[in-house]
Amino acid sequence: MSALAGDHWLANEAATLTLGAQLATLPCPQVVYLHGDLGAGKTTLVRGALRALGYEGAVRSPTYTLLERYELDGQVIVHFDLYRLADPEELHALGLRELLEEAAMLFFEWPERGEGLLPPATLTLRFDLEGDGRRVHGTVPQP
Repeated sequence: MSALAGDHWLANEAATLTLGAQLATLPCPQVVYLHGDLGAGKTTLVRGALRALGYEGAVRSPTYTLLERYELDGQVIVHFDLYRLADPEELHALGLRELLEEAAMLFFEWPERGEGLLPPATLTLRFDLEGDGRRVHGTVPQP
């Protein structure tokens, strides 16, 4: 986990996919909070993790569906995009409780919109646009 803590410079999409692939090596379960502006690379990072886990299908931002569920070799990965969440209570209708029980990896874009109902993060990544690239700062909560 310590390799993902600290600052990472991502010059392009390939670098973002590579950082995402590092997430796939973490022991499960994981809850990853992804902070950053629209277009900062959050979904690309999740795509990198899914590709490293062997997923070959399309990986889209769940902006309108609010979540996408993937099952790979019995491991469940759920990618949430809470940008359009009107009220955190909507998470109950999405089956958050059940997903928490079955998912090995949970990615939450815009986690502040689900505040009070989301599980605590095991890793938080903050994306900042800098010129043509991105700087990602990773933090791991202290026990």
